[in-house]
Amino acid sequence: MITRMNHTGIVVRDLNKAIEFYRDVMGLRLIVERERTGGPISQVLGYDDTYLKIGNLAVADGHVLELIEYLNPTAGARPTDERSVVGGSHLAFEVDDIEVTFRDLTNRGAKKLNPPVEVVPGRKVCYLQDPEGNWIELMELQEGVA
Repeated sequence: MITRMNHTGIVVRDLNKAIEFYRDVMGLRLIVERERTGGPISQVLGYDDTYLKIGNLAVADGHVLELIEYLNPTAGARPTDERSVVGGSHLAFEVDDIEVTFRDLTNRGAKKLNPPVEVVPGRKVCYLQDPEGNWIELMELQEGVA
């Protein structure tokens, strides 16, 4: 039986740059940076001589974002920038003021895709991309709106 969600992992090309973005721009808190090599991690992932650099960052609600840089094997390029493909889609963050957050993030390195829009009464959303091309959704919810 599943008891809770533990973390969300995304692969990045440059761990240091990704940490800078999610810590310094998005405001997440860096918990730990570590390396994993060979042995058990190679067994888990199914690659010989695996070598990873990992950074875990905490969101204010306690969820953990795990950024993973593959040094061996090296990460392949994302096959498409399209959102409508099978697989991981986006990271969604609730914000207090979507207009201010959107402007701040795009001024500090996030790629602007669309401005915030009210999709239903009390719910504004927009999409951005981090410097690696990963999709980020911002959501501003009025109280009582899910």
